Order: sequence, then C-alpha cells, then structure tokens
Amino acid sequence: MSGVIRLAAENLACERGGRIVFSGLNFSLSGGEALVVTGRNGAGKSSLLRLIAGLLRVAGGRLEIEGGTDEASLAEQVHYLGHLDAVKPSLSVGENLKFWAAYLGAAGSASVAPALDAVGLGQLAGLPAAYLSAGQRRRLSIARLVAVARPLWLLDEPTSALDASSQIRLAELMRGHLAGGGMIVAAAHGPIGLDDARELKLGSAG
Repeated sequence: MSGVIRLAAENLACERGGRIVFSGLNFSLSGGEALVVTGRNGAGKSSLLRLIAGLLRVAGGRLEIEGGTDEASLAEQVHYLGHLDAVKPSLSVGENLKFWAAYLGAAGSASVAPALDAVGLGQLAGLPAAYLSAGQRRRLSIARLVAVARPLWLLDEPTSALDASSQIRLAELMRGHLAGGGMIVAAAHGPIGLDDARELKLGSAG
C-alpha cells in the first residue's frame, strides 16, 4: 500500500431522487481498519458506498480521503464491488479478468493467474464465463480486488451467492488487505468474517 490513508465523513448527507436518504452521518477510518454498514433495506447502505466511490454527489457535509497515492484520483484508489458482477459471458474467465485488470490500470496480465487462484478459479481460466454459476461469477468479480491493488475496498453484500468455503476464502482476502494497510467499507445484512470491524448502523429511510 502506498502511503497512509484515512477516510473521514462529517455531517454527511445523501440525496437520491429528491429524497434525503441519510444525513448527519459521521465516521472515520484509517489504514488497517474495516467498517461494516448495517441497517434495514432503504436505509442507504448501498447509497453510502456509491457516494464514497464518487458515483453519487455529496448532498451535504464533508467526505475526505487523505493520503494514499498522491498522484492518483479518488476513483483510482477505490475498488467498488456492487450487486452486478459485470461479467462478459462471451469471454473466458481469464479474458474477463484480463480485461478488467487492464481497464483498472494493471500493467500487463501477470496479476491475472494469481488472482484467479486466490478465488479458486485458476483451473477455470479457459472456460467461457457463460457457464459460470452465480457464486463463480461473484468470485470472478472479487478477483478484480486481488488483481489490481487499491487501498479502499467498497463491498456491497460481498458474500452474496457465495457458499461457506468461498465466504471463508473472501474473509482471508479481506484480512490480508487490512494487514497490508488497506481499508474496507462493507454493506452487509449479516456477518462477513471480520470480527474486529466496527459497525455503522443506518436508520430507516426518511
């Protein structure tokens, strides 16, 4: 990880479709720390992740990411794993990850094979992605986090579609990311395998 990084929100507000999703939100996070965002459906968990990722406009308050790689933009320091897996069925498993690694700025494809191995898909590199199960597609999306190093992981229900062994593998990857000084903000309805993570509970939608 390049440099010490910190994420801070003060009186943060989010508006979608003319409705205030949440307001007055305060939290901070430093390298090596994880924050699990909980709350009922509609409370704004996904909206908060999209706001941090720069996909939504800050409606009020302050959101800052300090440190990291000085020359990199916010978008270049964030991995956003949403509900959609963004897998191209006509490409092979390896070709999908190679495409995303190049798009996200990886130099060459040397990181593709180790990333597929890390999520248990190494032996399926040549398989057309159309044949993947929902859990395998999710694991292919998670492989992007491994293939291209970025300090802040934003994970929306990351264990969705994963079986028990894959959830354990994901937890190991997340703990390794934190041990290297990275940060994680995850929206979840249940445990994701990070026992030391802090919790941020959002209220019901207003």
